[in-house]
Parts: sequence; C-alpha cells; structure tokens
Amino acid sequence: MRLKGKVAIVTGAAAGLGRAAAARFAHEGAKVVAADTNAADGAALAAELTAQCREAIFVHADVADETAVKSLVEGTVARYGRIDILYSNAAVLRYDQDAPVHELSLEAWDYVLGVNLRGSFLCAKYVVPHMLRQGGGSIVYLGSPTGLCGCAPRLTAYSTSKAAIMGLTRVMAAAYARDGIRVNSIVPGTMDTPMNGYVLDDPESREKYREAVPMGRLGTPQDIEGIAVFLASDESAYCTGGLYMCDGGLTAV
Repeated sequence: MRLKGKVAIVTGAAAGLGRAAAARFAHEGAKVVAADTNAADGAALAAELTAQCREAIFVHADVADETAVKSLVEGTVARYGRIDILYSNAAVLRYDQDAPVHELSLEAWDYVLGVNLRGSFLCAKYVVPHMLRQGGGSIVYLGSPTGLCGCAPRLTAYSTSKAAIMGLTRVMAAAYARDGIRVNSIVPGTMDTPMNGYVLDDPESREKYREAVPMGRLGTPQDIEGIAVFLASDESAYCTGGLYMCDGGLTAV
C-alpha cells in the first residue's frame, strides 16, 4: 500500500473526483478525513470505506469558512497527530451565474472565488504549519484547462479561480521546497462528473465534448486516481511545482 501510515485530508470528497481520490487513498492505506458540505454523501462514503475495513471519517466543512477549516485541521491533528496529505479538491462551478466579465455579478464572482481560491488558500494556511513541524508533506490542488487558455469564455469566475490556484501551486512550491513540503496541481480535462452535468447531460453537447478529446472519450473519476496517489505518495519525492495533465490530450492540441 503506497500511502500506508499517512493521514490525508480530502476536500470536496462527497462526489466526483474528490470521492474517487478519497476512496483510493483509503485503499492505499491512508487514514482519510473526507470533508464536504454534502453531509449525506460524505457520511455515506466514510461508512462505505469503514465497512471495507479502511480508515475514514467524514467532517462537515465549508472550505470558504475560516473557522470551519481551522476546526477541520485541528480536529484531524487531534485525532491522528499529523497531516501528510492535503488533497484540495473542493470547488464550485456556477454555470447559470458565471458570465463574461461585464455581465458577471459581484455576488457570483465572490461566491466562486470564495470556495475555489479562498478555500484553497485557507486549507493550506492551516495545514502547512503542521507539515512544517513534522518535516514535510504533500499538497495537491486541482487546476483546469480553463485556467490555462480561454476555452471557457463564459466562465470568467471559474476560469480565474483555477488560473489562480495553479499560480498558488507554484509560489507555494518555491516557498516550501526546502521544508520538504511538495505542492503540485492536477489538471483534469472534461470529466464525466456531476459538476459537468450542465453540458454533459445533453446528448448533442456531450458528443461535442467527447469528440474534442484526442483520446476520444470523456474522463472519469477513476482516471484521476493514479496521478493523485502518485503525487500524494513518496514516489513523487522530487516533484514539486508541477502541473500534471489528466485530460486525454485535450491541452496538447
């Protein structure tokens, strides 16, 4: 087991890519703290993993709320004594409210940036001091092709938040490299998850997105598991500041 003995916090763990990573981490031997605002699905995940003799607990936490993040981190350390992995996955996409900048409301901007960017910052702010004390750790963020190019011109807030997260990845990687804390981003492509239901539920739109992927298929939550485990584990000990594509070749063309 590649994560045996490690303690991992996974945010946005109730569904989609976060759920897949949390489950895989647990099966790789990690003690998993699954955090989400979706209490029903998050608790169900923890119960499912426990029934499979894996160690996992669910914590209800809004990553945009500093008090909630502080409590999540402190509770994890109180229970397990350390944090080896932060898998910062929690994010929102408001397709019905996101828009080109001149049409975008301040409320929608603040909400998306609050969860996606503020939440990523807050999780690191409270996890990093523990990683410094214990001599290292791995932080994994989730980026997006929308933060690398103008492929989603209507999603101003979401795209900006993901570009910022990838910038945060690199500045943190440089800041903490000598402290043994590695910081990397996974960049998923068009993934068949609930978040992307707004475009993939329509058969015609789904086919358009599928056809745009060089591999000829949409990504699945399971496609993210391998690179997530690699970056969380000691196998990636010399990897920091990287953006790792998991997009079926989407950003290569």
